[in-house]
Amino acid sequence: MVVAGFEETRLQSRQLAEALGCPWREIEIHRFPDGESRVTVPADLSGTVVVHRSLDRPNDKLVELALAAAALREQGCDRLLLVAPYLCYMRQDFAFHPGEAVAQKIVGQLLARYFDGLVTVDPHLHRIDRLEQAVPLQHAVSLSSATVMSRYLATGARNRLLLGPDEESEQWVEAIARRAGLPYAVADKRRMGDRELVISLPKEAGEFDAVVLVDDIASTGTTLAETAWQLTELGITQIEAIVTHALFCGDAWDRLKQAGIDAVASSDSISHPSNRLFLAPLLADAVREWAS
Repeated sequence: MVVAGFEETRLQSRQLAEALGCPWREIEIHRFPDGESRVTVPADLSGTVVVHRSLDRPNDKLVELALAAAALREQGCDRLLLVAPYLCYMRQDFAFHPGEAVAQKIVGQLLARYFDGLVTVDPHLHRIDRLEQAVPLQHAVSLSSATVMSRYLATGARNRLLLGPDEESEQWVEAIARRAGLPYAVADKRRMGDRELVISLPKEAGEFDAVVLVDDIASTGTTLAETAWQLTELGITQIEAIVTHALFCGDAWDRLKQAGIDAVASSDSISHPSNRLFLAPLLADAVREWAS
């Protein structure tokens, strides 16, 4: 087995290879002035290959993944596993207006066409129960970052409230809090648009001097920032955040600081200065299970 990675997450894919005790090779990308990509896979690869690539800013990456998988198949790679710590296009799981493409289903079918298995972390599954409903593969594994987050949080102060973004997150947040030995609560969130939402804090929020906000995806940062603003109005001065996927689009990173969030810790599913939680051991266990 060989792990093949791309330049933008070279460190993470190398860590996965080290955790698995197997070689690492790079898939090279050259982008032409017209936006097309030339994809070159190592010419000596065959057998089982684990392709590691997170799918943030996904449009070019999806095409390049398809080209890489096709090239690997042509030279004799008969088992391909995609390890995509962040999985794109999972939010659009329903046609809310006539003519809308259901991106979750379309992208899921695309990935299933080129790979034999998929491993991801905390995908945004809203109206479905299992990852294979979105990506029709027999081996489609959705890992939880709860254990990694709880281990990180367990090293800090005990008199903090872990606060989730909404009721849908309660089971996930409760699992993190229980393992970390922290109290928890969840807010009520109503989204009005990409950057517009209404947050209602639970009564428990005002009973603590320090709060850790937890979320699976930080994209625009609106949820975290709005929650932090409300906490500061309650007089809470120690506010941290922990997230699985640090997308931080546009000015999101600055907005979090302005909202009073003192520190942010994210997983390394996406490379970012806030990376404090390392997923390689978790991913390696899932790869071993697939390979066995």
